[in-house]
Amino acid sequence: MSNLIFTNARLIDPETGTDSTGWLHVTEDRIAARGESEAPDTGAQVIDCGGHCLAPGIVDIGVKVCEPGERHKESYKSAGLAAAAGGVTTIITRPDTSPAIDTPESLEFVTRRAQADAPVNVLPMAALTKGREGREMTEIGFLQDAGAVAFTDCDHVVANTKVFSRALTYARSCNALVIAHPQEPGLSNGAAATSGKFAALRGLPAVSPMAERMGLDRDIALLEMTGAQYHADQITTARALPALERAKRNGLDITAGTSIHHLTLNELDVADYRTFFKVKPPLRSEDDRQAVIEAVRTGLIDTISSMHTPQDEESKRLPFEEAASGAVALETLLPAALRLYHSGQLDLPTLFRAMALNPAKRLGLDSGRLSEGAPADLVLFDPDVPFLLDRFSLRSKSQNTPFDGQRMQGKVTATYVAGQEVYRRP
Repeated sequence: MSNLIFTNARLIDPETGTDSTGWLHVTEDRIAARGESEAPDTGAQVIDCGGHCLAPGIVDIGVKVCEPGERHKESYKSAGLAAAAGGVTTIITRPDTSPAIDTPESLEFVTRRAQADAPVNVLPMAALTKGREGREMTEIGFLQDAGAVAFTDCDHVVANTKVFSRALTYARSCNALVIAHPQEPGLSNGAAATSGKFAALRGLPAVSPMAERMGLDRDIALLEMTGAQYHADQITTARALPALERAKRNGLDITAGTSIHHLTLNELDVADYRTFFKVKPPLRSEDDRQAVIEAVRTGLIDTISSMHTPQDEESKRLPFEEAASGAVALETLLPAALRLYHSGQLDLPTLFRAMALNPAKRLGLDSGRLSEGAPADLVLFDPDVPFLLDRFSLRSKSQNTPFDGQRMQGKVTATYVAGQEVYRRP
């Protein structure tokens, strides 16, 4: 059983919004005490943090693990190792596998595989409609009983409004969270870039930012009708923010997230047609990026996630518009987020509010905190150490990261799950 005391730590507490020097005592799998004076002599194993940051482990909503169907791209073992190395202590997995996770049996399969192979907490989401085809909703109640923490068709928008409204109504009766991808599917189908002068010059099929606003407006209208719990997986444009703000002000049960790639990259990064920069929705303008950063700072956007999407070399080494969308980000989520800290745009408590506390709160978890009694899921990291990212050093089976070869700052020193060390930097 764990009996650890972290001393000389820079405690990053998103719940109180503080960044202070102190100590933290862990017994068994929980945080027992913390303080800012000299650490008490408890007989525990002392871990001198050397002034590095100690924060709640990241809770990452929307991680794709490619079991079943595409295990060569990512397995629970490789995703778990990548998460631990990235300071992610809880991954919320997507159901966009092959076949989709849309039955209790398939959900139980991935749950058993995760428990056996992954060193971090793994909580699965299930599909909202059968096969993620948008025609018939899944057995939400049975899937909840089997362990599903939320329901989503991922990037497949349920275009049939009647089907989506019925699914929201049923989810509300089960007190289930629905996670949706706000896009107008007709406009966004086949898009590889955001419309504008840059996409036109590059000859890329593009979609207007209004497609996100239109999709969100529809979903908000259905929320008013059904009263369901709703989370928008990625808000990436300035055009969508006023609608989100009105929905929250009107008391709807709505939260929203964004991806680390949309916070740290923009449409100009695809200039050389590098397919590692092709994500869904496509990278936006610099004005959109800045607006989304400000929305995270104010709390209008609640969560930041990796949207970890492994793709093999064969899926990416294609012409830009034909290549598969997505990027791996479990290991790069924290150092990429620290770019916003080093640029002075977001402080560390705000970052961990969006990466740990708010995702945990939305899912009803007691993690994401440094308070007494909270799970001892922790990340110790040095925010200042510089490094050059080599994608072949990543622990994911797929290495499709847009940050390959880029200078980054901030590395995880150690990761703890339930008080047990699951990663230490060599």
